Amino acid sequence: MSTTEWAWIQRYAQQMQACNLVAGETVVVLSETRSRAAVVDTARLAAQSLGAHVVDIVLTTQPNPGPLPIRSTGACQAIAGHRSAVAACATADFVVDCTVEGLLHSPELSDILAGGPRVLMISNEHPENVERWPFDPDLGRRGRRSSADELGRPTSCHLPAGTDITVDLAGSFVAGSDGTCTEPGSIAHWPGGLVLAFPAKGTVNGTVVLSPGDVNLTFKEYVRDQIALTFRDDFVVSIEGSGLDAALFESYLAAPGEPEAYAVSHVGWGMNPGRAGRRW
Repeated sequence: MSTTEWAWIQRYAQQMQACNLVAGETVVVLSETRSRAAVVDTARLAAQSLGAHVVDIVLTTQPNPGPLPIRSTGACQAIAGHRSAVAACATADFVVDCTVEGLLHSPELSDILAGGPRVLMISNEHPENVERWPFDPDLGRRGRRSSADELGRPTSCHLPAGTDITVDLAGSFVAGSDGTCTEPGSIAHWPGGLVLAFPAKGTVNGTVVLSPGDVNLTFKEYVRDQIALTFRDDFVVSIEGSGLDAALFESYLAAPGEPEAYAVSHVGWGMNPGRAGRRW
């Protein structure tokens, strides 16, 4: 094991300690056949280094029957129908979620959390990235303050690239995570730092401009050519741009043949300096 790999294990272990993982607890490392092996191995070794009893559950990644690649859904397809895997997670003290899409929006999550485990979703990025995510004990406070100060009231966003959008967040559902889960039946995403809200119906209007260098999380790529999205009452009504990015974006939203594909899910921004950025 190299010095660099040991540093990654230590960083994973530090985050698990922030989630109150202690020696003697049972940890399920949940992964699937398409999970990044380095993430799974590092998570397992980190939990073992803290004296936890680790159980590996590896699910089979299911083929995608749809017209599009399944990306950034936050809903693991591989666990569907696996009652034994759900039961094992539900009876554990701590679950490290290394699946490709994560458990956050999976129907099985409620049954898992009902058993009381803390669930830490780990981004499916190479462990070397944790070098940019040093543990920040103040991240939670900043996130809570940002939620209290900014979310729950009408908000407008103006950026030099041309983004000019208004969102009414009054009474909206507010969520976020600092990357730690310390209470039974809780879930967090690491590295965390995202503050978000689900806007009231019909309140998202204006233009969002994606510029070269911005990240398209769905495609896991940087934007190369500018894309201008016009929103009216929560829905994208036009996609403008002369490059490949705009064409791919438009074809991706059109492929399901459903109006909901053009709708806004949530809005928010990042509070983690290593992962900062607005999210729409």
